[in-house]
Amino acid sequence: MQDLLTFAPEVAEARATGAAIVALESTIITHGMPFPQNVETAARVEAEVRAHGAVPATIAIMGGRIHIGLTAAELDALGQAHDVAKLSRADLAACLATGGIGATTVAATMICAALAGIKVFATGGIGGVHRGAETSFDISADLMELAATPVTVVAAGAKAILDLPKTLEVLETQGVPVIAFGQDDFPAFWSRSSGLKAPLRMDSAAEIAAAHRMRGRLGLPGGQLVANPIPVEAEISRAEIDPVIEAALREAEAQGIAAKAVTPFLLDRMFEMTKGRSLDANIALVLANARLGAAIAKALT
Repeated sequence: MQDLLTFAPEVAEARATGAAIVALESTIITHGMPFPQNVETAARVEAEVRAHGAVPATIAIMGGRIHIGLTAAELDALGQAHDVAKLSRADLAACLATGGIGATTVAATMICAALAGIKVFATGGIGGVHRGAETSFDISADLMELAATPVTVVAAGAKAILDLPKTLEVLETQGVPVIAFGQDDFPAFWSRSSGLKAPLRMDSAAEIAAAHRMRGRLGLPGGQLVANPIPVEAEISRAEIDPVIEAALREAEAQGIAAKAVTPFLLDRMFEMTKGRSLDANIALVLANARLGAAIAKALT
């Protein structure tokens, strides 16, 4: 794989010394917010990982290679690039083969992290079962990736625009451990509770790391989903956010928005309807997940 992987100097050094490494996705840079706020936010998340004792490895596809970690110049270039592909398992190989530029979703980041020997990945929220999936069959590849690739993923649950009960059902069917951190309820991205009980609860990074190791010893495929609730001070309550989600979903349906375009459209509309609060909350939860990811990665070294 060495002809496909390019390690940033900081990540290469961490690999050589056995330091803790946390993978980070790149769609938050290319499909989450405009320049320069996207690059500033990515730099804040990387700094949070460093501040808590681990090395960040933001993953992206550039020039036919998988970049494990980005230099400041590469991060800036990615933040300003146009027509960047949003990559999941289905299109990762094609982008590499054609020398394209691509940002990795949860599924693609997991694949690349595993190739690089990185065991922990911190993100915002995973994809899942979309509302109306019983007729649209719109289910994120993230769920199947969690069942196949041995990476522990730290997220604030699944995005609240999704059908959360069905998402948990698919994760259970796929044999994916869903671990709520520090509480019994499964979080709902912008809100600390979805009203659904999480299958598992753990209260320390050491417990989560031990469960990751035990799955390896048992030979079980796949990773773990660690559902880390958004910090209290950044939360938007379900009573406030649910009507906004419903309104955004109605607009998406009326405009015929489908497939990969759904999530960016919904997040953009919610940003407008909440006057930016949804994005502020999103940044706060990603930072919190970076902190917990660093703690788990340290416990695994």
